[in-house]
Amino acid sequence: MLLYIKLRPRQREKRRREAITAATCLTEALVDHLNVGVAQAYMNQRKLDHEVKTLQVQAAQFAKQTGQWIGMVENFNQALKEIGDVENWARSIELDMRTIATALEYVYKGQLQSAPS
Repeated sequence: MLLYIKLRPRQREKRRREAITAATCLTEALVDHLNVGVAQAYMNQRKLDHEVKTLQVQAAQFAKQTGQWIGMVENFNQALKEIGDVENWARSIELDMRTIATALEYVYKGQLQSAPS
């Protein structure tokens, strides 16, 4: 500080300008450095936003497809139940037909035995 006071006014002004120039350069360098970081963060944010939108679209498509798959599985299960119902119905009809056939056969044999020869 004493050195600054002992300097001549021209030298003081010259050094003051040099100090201002150095401070300005330092400030610009710091701002540039920060701007690079800010620009990179902005680009990263834009990429993330794009990825989020893409992921949202894909998630919606997946949800729609999953809903379709669930519907298909439910329809398939219903068809299997109906096949089981048809099988039970067929067994029931078959049992009834055997009962009727046995009854008819019994009646027919009874008529043959009671018929006069």
